[in-house]
Amino acid sequence: MIKLLQGIDSKFCKNITPDRGKEFSQHARLTEELNNAQIYFPDPHAPRQRGSNENTNGLLREYSPKGVDLTDATDEEIQGWATKLNARPKKCLNWKTPYEIFYKTVLHLI
Repeated sequence: MIKLLQGIDSKFCKNITPDRGKEFSQHARLTEELNNAQIYFPDPHAPRQRGSNENTNGLLREYSPKGVDLTDATDEEIQGWATKLNARPKKCLNWKTPYEIFYKTVLHLI
């Protein structure tokens, strides 16, 4: 995660809300290496506190239904899913795509 987010404009990485997995046990290091990004841990069994994450998980289910083992998915397949999701307009972004917001460009006519 640090490799992926290092060097990205800090306005895009102000806070991180992970799940409660043990892989985030070194969250202090994450904060330190990502320009003091705040880490917020949700309460147990409170998916409403991670709305964007839960919504994205639901969208990913269009490509990989729940219970399917992702170890057989290729890097190209996973990148393809990410590309499709990043090119999908979102109401919360005023019908712009995440790609348009991140790269400050216009992909479609409004």
